Amino acid sequence: MKILVVGSGGREHALVWALTRDQPTATIFCSPGNAGTGGLATNIPIPAEAIGDLLGFAVREQINLVIIGPEGPLALGLADQLRHRGLLVFGPSAAAAQIEASKAWAKDVMNAAGVPTAASMTFGDMAGAIAYIDRHAEPLVVKASGLAAGKGAVVCLTRAEAKTAAREMLEDRIFGDAGQVVVIESFLEGEELSLLALTNGTDIRILPTAQDHKRLLAGDRGPNTGGMGAYSPVSLETPELLERVRARVLEPTLAEMARRGAPFSGVLYAGLMIDAGGHPSVVEFNCRFGDPETQVILPRVTDGLFEALHACATGGPLPRLTVSSDAAVTTVLAAKGYPDRPEKGARIEIPADLPPGALVFHAGTVLAGDGTVRVNGGRVLAVTGVARTFEQAQAVSRGAAERIQFDGKQYRPDIGWREAARRS
Repeated sequence: MKILVVGSGGREHALVWALTRDQPTATIFCSPGNAGTGGLATNIPIPAEAIGDLLGFAVREQINLVIIGPEGPLALGLADQLRHRGLLVFGPSAAAAQIEASKAWAKDVMNAAGVPTAASMTFGDMAGAIAYIDRHAEPLVVKASGLAAGKGAVVCLTRAEAKTAAREMLEDRIFGDAGQVVVIESFLEGEELSLLALTNGTDIRILPTAQDHKRLLAGDRGPNTGGMGAYSPVSLETPELLERVRARVLEPTLAEMARRGAPFSGVLYAGLMIDAGGHPSVVEFNCRFGDPETQVILPRVTDGLFEALHACATGGPLPRLTVSSDAAVTTVLAAKGYPDRPEKGARIEIPADLPPGALVFHAGTVLAGDGTVRVNGGRVLAVTGVARTFEQAQAVSRGAAERIQFDGKQYRPDIGWREAARRS
């Protein structure tokens, strides 16, 4: 069995780690990978969005399963190109990847399918955006419709802030082409929940829930990031909630996408807002595994993952997954200057005697010529603690994060603070 994992983040390291656990005899490649994946798989120096080169490598090596991590190559049609050449792929087509790559399209799908979501309108010009903002109560959320590395949504407490956010996207193009169309929507009250589901288009297997922490600083302060940590499970999760999400969110969304000629297979990530009554609304959809959610979800899926990914690719029935009752907490260590101007090159020191239950997933790292591991991106490491209780997992993650050293290290010591407050 030859497996190719496309990407270079902590999500991809976690996928490679889980695959080596599930398929110990498989030959695994990661393209381009990082210093962590290089210890478990063979890194291939092909960028994740170099579609032609990846296609050539996969065909030449006769890869049995390609698993695409990031949204970029999915939106560019990598899965389509691979399938056209007869290869098995875990990941949606470019048409289906619009569920993340175009928030405007996703809103249209949700509204047509009757999926609960915030009231919104889509605009490509400032005049229309301003008129809408003036007619609606604050707070409002302004979102770049295209891909913006998880940073394209701005919560605006006043109309003036909303107009500024819209202007920066539509006229100043702070997100480039991703912001040439914006979605402006009402603000949803509640608590966020990340719910990921594996699907072959019809069968659905819901993965353990997680909660992300988007803000850079403790107390949910500072700028938005790609995610500074996560934990799983979330005590908001109940059997009733999962069934409600399946029936009111996942199934109608998949049916509407298929009706539009964009059937979805892979992992559908629903970013949910759960209100005080336990009712979910969709904040956004993603067409791939979340990062850093993957780093707390996969350590809890102890059996059936590879078989499920393979079944999604073939269209076959999805197996049952075995999920541990353990808790997992991950703390992201970010580079100096992140998220605006991360600085690369700092030497990373990871102690060999981290506590039991600590897992270090690499993201923005590279193995330098002198054999040292160096910072090579904004989010550098995801330090996961796995233990029997949430409190123990939180302590393992935080303790390991404190001991890993590199110049300018940034991290949040309060990952899971909402869960801790619920339990106090």
